[in-house]
Amino acid sequence: MTRPAPVRVVLADDERMVRTALRAILSAEPDLEVVGEAATGAEAVSVVRDLRPDVVLMDVRMPEIDGIRATEQILATLDEPPRIVVVTTFENDSYVYDALRAGAAGFLLKRADADALVQAVRLVARSDSLLFPAAVRTLATEHARAHPAPPAWVAKLTGREREVLRHMADGQTNAEIARRMEVGPATVKSHVAAVLAKTGTRDRTQAVIAAYEAGFLNAG
Repeated sequence: MTRPAPVRVVLADDERMVRTALRAILSAEPDLEVVGEAATGAEAVSVVRDLRPDVVLMDVRMPEIDGIRATEQILATLDEPPRIVVVTTFENDSYVYDALRAGAAGFLLKRADADALVQAVRLVARSDSLLFPAAVRTLATEHARAHPAPPAWVAKLTGREREVLRHMADGQTNAEIARRMEVGPATVKSHVAAVLAKTGTRDRTQAVIAAYEAGFLNAG
């Protein structure tokens, strides 16, 4: 049986020691491959454009342009952009929330252990569940920019789509949602696609952030 291609990862951090540590952890896994590094936000954009990785670990605070702007530029200029995980020292950081709003797939603390790092990369590469849903909820509690009135998309969601969105916010995969709703995975996938289309978002993380800001989900 042919082994699946490894998940290709780019590391973007202005501290060489951090990049070295991350590379050592990820390179020890047979299904993960570090294909490039960057020391500034601008370099990260260039490296990602050249190498087209599957996942980017992006320091949120870097010289030249920060991780937020780098994330925005990558997502805006690539037809099939990588999944971006912002890496931060502080969990409740407004920079992290802004990065999630900009399209990052999740965030990871620099003090996370090796197992958490590896699992985070694998999870975002699969793109089928929310990374650290409780932490996203906490960020939304502190930083969500509430709308004065619910946006139009809220009323357009069907009952099933509302249920799926709530399960997405809990971090459930399509398979887990299918079991909870007693439907097939293909049906869940269709509902997820409809939620993303109606919320005007790129992925689950952005959809959940939009739901908190719309008041559809209670961040408190």
